[in-house]
Amino acid sequence: MFELIIAVLIIIDQISKKYVQSSIRLGESVPVINDFFHITYVENRGAAFGLLQDKQYVFIVIAILVVIGGIIYIHKSKEKKISKIAVAMILAGAVGNLIDRIYLGYVVDFFDFRFIWNYVFNFADVLVVVGTFILCVYLLITGKEQ
Repeated sequence: MFELIIAVLIIIDQISKKYVQSSIRLGESVPVINDFFHITYVENRGAAFGLLQDKQYVFIVIAILVVIGGIIYIHKSKEKKISKIAVAMILAGAVGNLIDRIYLGYVVDFFDFRFIWNYVFNFADVLVVVGTFILCVYLLITGKEQ
């Protein structure tokens, strides 16, 4: 079941990135809600917020380790389903960006919420952040120190 969730989320991520690449030129920004939310096509060769530019091998190794650890957690853990769904979201995000890094040498980013900050991100990033948030809340509520 969790593999299906992961696969569907990866497909959504990859389709959204391919759509942006085929519809918008690199660096172009399309306002959805003026001065609030734009679709801006950028190629991120680093980590979050553009850190560690051109260190793809580091991100590939980290993503592979996260995937291995996550799969083990999903199949071996006795924790509730919500924690496993959160881990599945993190895995899908990690794999979505890993696919970009391996095949493109960069990650396609496009969500541009200008009222918050100047960084552009993608669906995979949202999955990692939301999955991590859910997992942290779950661990705080249950008192687990995993």
